[in-house]
Amino acid sequence: MAKTSVQQTQLEPAVQGEAASARFGRGLALGFGAYLIWGSFPIIISLVGFANPAEVVVWRIVFGFSLAVVLITFSRGWPAVMHVIRTPKQLVWVMVATVFIMANWQAYVIGVATHQVVETALGYFINPLVTIALAVIFLGERLRITQWLAVGSGLAAVVVLTVDYGRLPVIALTLAFSFGIYGLAKSKLGGVVKPLHGFALESGFLLPVAAAELIWVATVGGGVQFGEHGLGSALVLAGFGFLTAVPLILFGSAARHLPLRVIGFMQYLTPTIQFILALVYFHEPMPAVRWVGFALVWSALAILSFDMLRQGRARSKG
Repeated sequence: MAKTSVQQTQLEPAVQGEAASARFGRGLALGFGAYLIWGSFPIIISLVGFANPAEVVVWRIVFGFSLAVVLITFSRGWPAVMHVIRTPKQLVWVMVATVFIMANWQAYVIGVATHQVVETALGYFINPLVTIALAVIFLGERLRITQWLAVGSGLAAVVVLTVDYGRLPVIALTLAFSFGIYGLAKSKLGGVVKPLHGFALESGFLLPVAAAELIWVATVGGGVQFGEHGLGSALVLAGFGFLTAVPLILFGSAARHLPLRVIGFMQYLTPTIQFILALVYFHEPMPAVRWVGFALVWSALAILSFDMLRQGRARSKG
């Protein structure tokens, strides 16, 4: 009996390590899936350029919520959703996530619709730096010297690009901070609120806002365009709403399995795709000064990547 007990004790750390490794791998797969889908969004938004950006966001909310309702109904998840509503600590973070994902959606659609895809890409390049800063401020994480250098390089990039644009890169900063705080809220909800339930609540809370925006579009925003350009255009608007739910649910799932800093590192993929699309597909200009600003951002991300790899090797040796 004693020998069996010792063997079990020796096996427990190995089993726990395998479970942690499996969770980490699952989180990486979910996160990469989310960022790949997000990277393709500029092309989808360009297909619905006939509609006011506010209307695009409206249908994004409505059809995203509709998909969430169907999925929750089939999975019999409504008791869990009601539990979140009755739990103030969880509900507060859901409301925080709701406010900032709405700000993110509005800024993103406006940026793409007004042919500023380069700036939207910049926002998501800056986002990992914001995410790391938020981890320090709100989660008490401590940065190493290399990470501080990366954050400093990111700040220098914002200054350079402000000079280039002749203004603060408002869309980029709005995207970076809104999604950074959204990620923080999701991290706070961690393994408690399932991603699908969180998304349903967020989009459900936004339905009154969507209704108000639709009234504004109908009266002074150029008129509602849904269905006015044939079935195909209506399906694209609806499809964008349905597709919105998928990466957010994947992202929420990834946040349950990965540390916040790792989520920040993974965010390079989406802006890289968007940046390439901005140059190749949308043919947006890139003056020399703008290249310098982006080079500073990429240097910051390279420093962070190097630091992450070095720390990973150190842990594996330990």
